[in-house]
Amino acid sequence: MRVDRTLRVVLAEDSVLLRDGLIGLLTRCGHEVVAAVGDAEALVAAVEEHTPDVVVTDVRMPPGFQDEGLHAAVRLREKRPTLPVLVLSQYVQRAYAAELLDSGDGTGVGYLLKDRVGQVEEFVDALSEVADGGTVVDPEVVRQLLRRRRDPLERLSPREREVLALIAEGRSNGAIARELVVSEAAVGKHIGSILTKLDLPPATETHRRVLAVLAYLRA
Repeated sequence: MRVDRTLRVVLAEDSVLLRDGLIGLLTRCGHEVVAAVGDAEALVAAVEEHTPDVVVTDVRMPPGFQDEGLHAAVRLREKRPTLPVLVLSQYVQRAYAAELLDSGDGTGVGYLLKDRVGQVEEFVDALSEVADGGTVVDPEVVRQLLRRRRDPLERLSPREREVLALIAEGRSNGAIARELVVSEAAVGKHIGSILTKLDLPPATETHRRVLAVLAYLRA
């Protein structure tokens, strides 16, 4: 376990139990938690106030519990390209994960999955590695990011591609049903499958249809 120097850490984790546990762990390892917060807005404010050596943040935080922590980390790296950031989460949020790993000059950044950190030493070593400018990424995160780089439409069936092409033309569900000589219920099922396979973020159905069309046009 590497504890070469005392690090000043800003910690963002909405779970009080986990946050307190991480504070205790980092303190025992000789580091100083200068701020421990529970939401993304407080994370940004804490970094501005304390100028830490490294940030540790979760992904899903209040108020929406979607990608607030990771989005905040990306914003922080835009302002401070050399700010070391270690994401510790249960989830891989692929869009912002890729953006985070591409931020700055690509150094001083890490993304670990909570349920795959096998030992305390592994986490503490990763923290030191990131603080020293290294890059530490969980293999599962790499796998999912590589999958994201592929043609997003390759997972769709031929019929689903037909439906998506008609959506891109601005057709309603009823118009698509008439074009393909199927029921509107069948069209609805195809659209649901398309949205799921394209791994689109939670949003209104109308917004997700727009995102699906954008994926189709980029492919």
